[in-house]
Amino acid sequence: MTKLGFIGLGIMGGRIVKRLLAAGYQVAGYNRTPSKADWLVQAGMLLCTSPREVAEFADITFSMVSDNDALISVTDGASGVLAGLSPGKIYVDMSTVSPRLIRDLADHVTARGAQMLEASVSGSVPAAEGGTLVMFVGGETETLERARPIFEVMSQKIVHMGSNGQGIATKIAINMSLPIQLIALFEGVLLAERSGVPREAALDALLNSVIASPAMKYRAPFIFKMPEEVWFSVAMMEKDIRLALELGEEGGVPLASAQLTLDMLTKARAMGYSEEDFAALFKVVAQAAGMTDV
Repeated sequence: MTKLGFIGLGIMGGRIVKRLLAAGYQVAGYNRTPSKADWLVQAGMLLCTSPREVAEFADITFSMVSDNDALISVTDGASGVLAGLSPGKIYVDMSTVSPRLIRDLADHVTARGAQMLEASVSGSVPAAEGGTLVMFVGGETETLERARPIFEVMSQKIVHMGSNGQGIATKIAINMSLPIQLIALFEGVLLAERSGVPREAALDALLNSVIASPAMKYRAPFIFKMPEEVWFSVAMMEKDIRLALELGEEGGVPLASAQLTLDMLTKARAMGYSEEDFAALFKVVAQAAGMTDV
C-alpha cells in the first residue's frame, strides 16, 4: 500500500490523517508542536522530527499549513520537504497560499524529479471528519490519477482545475465570498430583531430560506455558542481575503466586496477577536448597530 506523509497536523490536517489511518494507510507526520500530534500517534501515525524525514518515508507527501511563510519554512532548507523528495515521489500541498508561491514550488519539485499537485479543499471540520471535502486540484492529469485513491478517502468530489496554481485560485475565490455572505446574513438577523423578531426566530427563518448556503447553516449558529475549538479564525480569513485582493490586482479584477470584508475583519481584530472563529463578525455588525447584547 502507498506510504503517506502529512505535514501540518492542525484542526483540518489532523482529522484528514485520522481518516487515512482508519483506511489502513501507513502515515508519517510532522507538526511544529509535536505534542499536538499525540492523539494521532496513539492512532498509529509515525511522528517524524522534520518535514524532510516525512518526505523520505512517503510515496506521497501532503502539507497543510497556515500561510506562505509556514509553507516556505516546511519546504525549504536541509530539513525541508524538497530535500526529502526523489524521482517518482509526489508532493501535494493543501494550504491556502499564494498561487505564485505554488507555481514556484512546483518548479522546484520538478527539478527534484518528483511531481507536484495542489489540492485545495472546500469544507470545514465536519467535512474533514466525514470525508466529504470537495477538492480543487492543480497539476498533471497523470499525477492526479496516481493520487486519486487517497484523495477519495478525504473527499466526496475531486475537480481538476488545470495546472498548479489554478486549484488554489479557485479556493481563494470561494473563501472570498464566505465572510461577505455571513455579514449580510448577520445584518438581516439584526434588522429583523430590531423589528421585534426574536433573534433565534430570525436566524431560523433566514437559514431556511433561499439565501441559505451550507456554510451559513453550520457557521451562523455560532452567534449563540462558539465552538470549543476554533474552526477558522478571523486572522486566517483576513489572510485569505488579502490573497484574494492580491490575485484580483494581478488579474485586473476589482474586488469591492473583498475590500469591504477586509475592513470588517480588521475591525474584528482591533476588537480583540483575531483568534476567534470568523463568525465573530456578528459582534462587529452588532456593535455598528449600537447593540451590546451579543
